[in-house]
Amino acid sequence: MSTNARLAPRALYEEVAERLRQRIFSRELAPGDWIDEMKIAEELGISRTPLREALKVLAAEGLVTMKVRRGAYVTEVSEKDLTDVYHLLALLEADAADAVARTATPEQLAELQTLHAELAGALGEQERFFSLNERFHLRLLELDGNRWRAQMVTDLRKVMKLNRHASLFQRGRIDQSLAEHAAIMQALGQRDGAAASAAVRAHFASGLQAASHTLP
Repeated sequence: MSTNARLAPRALYEEVAERLRQRIFSRELAPGDWIDEMKIAEELGISRTPLREALKVLAAEGLVTMKVRRGAYVTEVSEKDLTDVYHLLALLEADAADAVARTATPEQLAELQTLHAELAGALGEQERFFSLNERFHLRLLELDGNRWRAQMVTDLRKVMKLNRHASLFQRGRIDQSLAEHAAIMQALGQRDGAAASAAVRAHFASGLQAASHTLP
């Protein structure tokens, strides 16, 4: 993070939260790292008050853990954490896929197909593949139109990112993930809600298996 990057006063704590969020996702701040409040406040040219408000936001998202009189550190993801997060994501996104299979317009399904094609074109580009993969999943939720479900999934995916999307970087996982997406698209195209739901659950089951292997 550049020490010259000064922040605007508008919604300062939210901007600080986003800066820290990106540092966490990029592993500048790794799981288990303590947040050096004085250093970060100096880097951003702010007082510690908006920084502490930002940390409260990140704590509510599960990205940092706060300790009384000790400060905050980046949350460390346990195997149970991963299992719980993937379980909930599978339930929520499988239900959304069921709904989208039955209600999406041809134009909306074509949009998902375009994203899927972009995924296929991103083989060998891990970071781009991850970004497109997330866009596909979030767009599926947007098409479902349940904003409460979408918010829950967005929050859960933030916790999932603490694992640094390392599951996709395992040998063969990107090819496997793409095949799983193809199964989801096939079910959506056939307007088969049950099959779409099952394909999403299988996708998350495979993702959990790969992610579990990346834990220390």
